[in-house]
Amino acid sequence: MYQKIMVPMDGSELAECVIPHVTAVADGLNPSNVVLVRVVEPYSVPYNDNVDLSFKVIELEKKAENSVDQQHFTEAADYLDGIAAGLQVKGTVEKVVLLGKPADALVDYAAQHGVDLVVISTHGRSGIKRWLRGSVAERILQSICAPVFMVRAPGCTIGL
Repeated sequence: MYQKIMVPMDGSELAECVIPHVTAVADGLNPSNVVLVRVVEPYSVPYNDNVDLSFKVIELEKKAENSVDQQHFTEAADYLDGIAAGLQVKGTVEKVVLLGKPADALVDYAAQHGVDLVVISTHGRSGIKRWLRGSVAERILQSICAPVFMVRAPGCTIGL
């Protein structure tokens, strides 16, 4: 049923709190593929309306368009290597770095690559903090067709 599980990672401890959940889900479901995804926002964004601002999958052999993006890509790839090394699942673990706006890039990637399940952490922000910073997890939940398993921040409190 769930053969491809996407796990967005943003480099924070909060994002990493999903790892035990991913391991448990993978143990029970035996997916063929777990995809760790990190999105890096481009250093410069063109202002031309005719430019496609969709995400790009950058593979290790390719270079980013500028040295700043390349440095961020390299850091993101190294980060995912470390997470993958500690992930104990039976299936294949893929690492993907995307360039773009995080929520848009993740939703597009999931749709184009047949993701069956997304496991993501959420800060649980509300009110003005959510309005100012947005919620990648919420946008994914509203925009993606696959089921989304959201893990709340450790130590969260009940509140509206």
